[in-house]
Amino acid sequence: MAKAIIVGAGIAGIATSIRLKAKGYDVQVYEANTYPGGKLSSFTDSRGYRFDAGPSLFTMPDKVTELFALMGEESSDYFTYDRRGHVCHYFWEDGTRYQMPSSEDDIAESMASVFDVDKQAVHNYLKKSARKYEVTAPVFLDRSLHKVTSYLSTDTAKALAATPQLDIFSTLDEVNRKAFGDERLVQLFNRYATYNGSDPYQTPGIMSMIPHLEMGVGTYFPHGGMVSITNSLEALARRHGVNYQYNTAVDRIATHNGRATGVVIDGETISADLVVSNMDVFSTYTRLLRDEEQPTSILEQERSSSALIFYWGINRSFGKLDLHNIFFSDSYKEEFESIFQDQSLHEDPTVYIHISSKGEASDAPPGCENWFVMINTPGDYGQDWDELIDLSRQRILDKVSRILGTDVSQHIDSESILDPRSIASKTQSHRGALYGTASNDRFAAFLRHANFSSKIKDLYFCGGSVHPGGGIPLCLQSAKIVCNLI
Repeated sequence: MAKAIIVGAGIAGIATSIRLKAKGYDVQVYEANTYPGGKLSSFTDSRGYRFDAGPSLFTMPDKVTELFALMGEESSDYFTYDRRGHVCHYFWEDGTRYQMPSSEDDIAESMASVFDVDKQAVHNYLKKSARKYEVTAPVFLDRSLHKVTSYLSTDTAKALAATPQLDIFSTLDEVNRKAFGDERLVQLFNRYATYNGSDPYQTPGIMSMIPHLEMGVGTYFPHGGMVSITNSLEALARRHGVNYQYNTAVDRIATHNGRATGVVIDGETISADLVVSNMDVFSTYTRLLRDEEQPTSILEQERSSSALIFYWGINRSFGKLDLHNIFFSDSYKEEFESIFQDQSLHEDPTVYIHISSKGEASDAPPGCENWFVMINTPGDYGQDWDELIDLSRQRILDKVSRILGTDVSQHIDSESILDPRSIASKTQSHRGALYGTASNDRFAAFLRHANFSSKIKDLYFCGGSVHPGGGIPLCLQSAKIVCNLI
């Protein structure tokens, strides 16, 4: 039986292990941490508040359930979820409140009632968003962009024919301003650039396909929290014979005569017929392939944004808040300039609050809530993070307290903090970037590292730092692309 080694048990590594097992491989996964999931993990603090540590938005559940089907199992026996009745609660300093419903018809109707927009304009935008996704996904998301054969298809011809409608040569902000006259609505749709760690004033307008996944396909909540995605898939892999070894850092990927032949751990070479790295591609090259030729132009690309996260146990409940909540900055463009140009934090940050106890009551003590409070940040370039954290904590508290009309600081029962430095150290993500490289270039999709090595045979790459990008669905898709290549 051919043997495959996977470096890293992030969600893409787990999915790859399942797919390779289905292909008949003997699969071994090595993970430096003591737990699976990478960013998609969780913890419970001493006060009894459980937090999903990283990703909090769940879309496209079929990307998860198809892995159970691949192994001949019913996903509902091990993994269950609900579609949310509302997508997100939005708050502005001018007093505007908007609770986005989950169906496109209701979204258009509700936006017309809250914002200065005709509902048909919203329908048109969402229809175009869906069309962009339907045309481009088979070419840009479902297969390798780095194989000539990927372009020899009717899907590619359709995408090329639709190029004038894809807004590749406009920015996302320009697309949204053309569609909507209301500044608040432009800001709401600009926010989708952050879903891949980019700047709406730079990222191409084709990114306006992202709202379709949330507003058209829907948002969901997994029972047991986001970490249940990790746990259920890791358990699926184990049931079918995949071996996981935690607390085991790989020192080097072994190569011989231009082929990956295994990995080196504590001086011992462990042989394999192929190797898949789920580690950030920058760290893969600089740590595990340091003696090999480095793809410098790829490794030097602009990094995506990172995050500063406060995990707050809140000793009361807030009826105004739901599972997902956004408190918008009054200076949105300046906020992104601070992140991507100044590599600093703006004095008026946009604040995202995820409260999983709204969907899973046991995630917080009775009458309490678990707040995952996040702002977008640059990566770690040597800033004084201790000072920035102190400043940002107060700015966040001032903003949220002002809008909610309550001094939130008086209700913080517990606190943990994650910043770009700790993201980098815990997940090996270069500079703590959440999505690998940024998508602030119209050719960004083609500039990401391929899912295979063009220099070393039998070496493959999966995860958010390579094609097709970051976020749970795309990480799962990267696993599928890798296994199709193999």
